[in-house]
Amino acid sequence: MIRTAGNPTELGGLAGFALTLMEGIGEWGVGLFTLLETVFPPIPSEVILPLAGFLSQRGELNIVLVVITSTLGAYAGSLILYWLGAKLGMDRAIGWLSKLPLVDKQDFEKAASWFSRHGKSAVFFGRFIPGVRSLISLPAGAERMHLLTFTLFTVAGSAIWNGLLIGLGAALGTQYEIIEKYSDYLNYAVYAAIVGVVVWLVIRRIRRRRAAA
Repeated sequence: MIRTAGNPTELGGLAGFALTLMEGIGEWGVGLFTLLETVFPPIPSEVILPLAGFLSQRGELNIVLVVITSTLGAYAGSLILYWLGAKLGMDRAIGWLSKLPLVDKQDFEKAASWFSRHGKSAVFFGRFIPGVRSLISLPAGAERMHLLTFTLFTVAGSAIWNGLLIGLGAALGTQYEIIEKYSDYLNYAVYAAIVGVVVWLVIRRIRRRRAAA
């Protein structure tokens, strides 16, 4: 059982709910949370996954299993949205999901724009972008992206992002809540890294074309 003595784990609200899940079913509680976070975007992974990392650092959870279950949960949630996109189409899926509390229609448009501009790679890189992370599965499904490719990109992106947050939570220990406070800066760093990768890929492609000419 997870011991709640000490300030970091004496939490209420969303974090308290996640803590209850982890206390009740251990690492699978983390997976259930990431499934919910993927299907209901207003739930922030930046708040809960560092907590799971902190609990792993205390020996309450197995950090490897936490990364695995959180990735499986994110993939399961992504499959639900992929299926909705494939079955309903983008417009009907947006119409249905936008009725949910705290869901912003602009987030759907942002995800659709990302997929339109970046294609399949958006499924991988989108896992690092708030507002795109889960909803990118909708246009992927609507465009009938090959399921195996979708699976590989989703699992890889989710594992990296989840592992980063969990690892930071474990490294910071009782100060894990700093991640939530500075999550915007973390997102900016991720944006910069993605832009850097894209620029590098473009430059490499241009150089190859010039060499082949």
